[in-house]
Amino acid sequence: MESPKWLDRILYPFRHHTLALQAGQMHYIDEGSGAPIVFVHGTPTWSFVWRQQLKSLSRGYRCIAPDHLGFGLSDKPADFAYTPEAHAENLEALINHLQLKDITLVVHDFGGPVGLRYALRHPENVRKLIILNTWMWSLQDEKQLMKISRFMSGGIGRFLYMNGNFSARVLLPKGYNERKHLTKDIHRHYLKPLSTSPDRQGTWRFAVALQEANPYFAQLWEQREKLKPIPKLIIWGEKDSLLPLHWLAKWQIAYPEARVVTLKAGHFLQEEKGGEVADAIRAFLN
Repeated sequence: MESPKWLDRILYPFRHHTLALQAGQMHYIDEGSGAPIVFVHGTPTWSFVWRQQLKSLSRGYRCIAPDHLGFGLSDKPADFAYTPEAHAENLEALINHLQLKDITLVVHDFGGPVGLRYALRHPENVRKLIILNTWMWSLQDEKQLMKISRFMSGGIGRFLYMNGNFSARVLLPKGYNERKHLTKDIHRHYLKPLSTSPDRQGTWRFAVALQEANPYFAQLWEQREKLKPIPKLIIWGEKDSLLPLHWLAKWQIAYPEARVVTLKAGHFLQEEKGGEVADAIRAFLN
């Protein structure tokens, strides 16, 4: 595929790859050689959010970073389900297509309930897990979050997402502890893939999923013991204003053996602390 004109090839110098799925073309990055690392993004981001880690780690590892359907450079089909479970199916299809073995799985935001389903289904093929500001449990008890999700599921919320690009214009900046890291040029790379209302279906469906997908999230959490034997690193932006800090404690209670690195960063710590995130991953893998 050709690069869109708005894509800065200095910021994002990676070769384009696509996988034909039943619902559309999934774009992904496949850089470097060695033990495979699979990076799974959330919303409203895409593989661009991992660019600093991809540049650094692809010198010694094979780094794969897909764009979910509805995000980044992937197709944005009107008739795709856009549920976390549907995205998880696509991720598994990509891993199978590339015949990846003994992977390190790196997940962030909605990439957690998307990517960790693969780990639960195929723990024998996951060598290590790296968890950044995400979850894998029902959010039903998070009253404020449920209230917001119910509002966003309604007519006004849908209008804000579909017509106002609410996720990329409003929520993304709120996810930064230091707004200076979100330059106009970087912000443009999150706005451009969501230029038209039909392009924003994926971001709105994730907002709805915070409430509707709770049975799926709960099902994942019930299986958490399957991940016990897998070495884990948790890298947490402790200044996250989108996800509560007590979620980090929940991970630590479930997996007290996990190595934990906290950074003075917001939700999008890959952006604010790009080098430190890459260094923490490399140290863990070594």
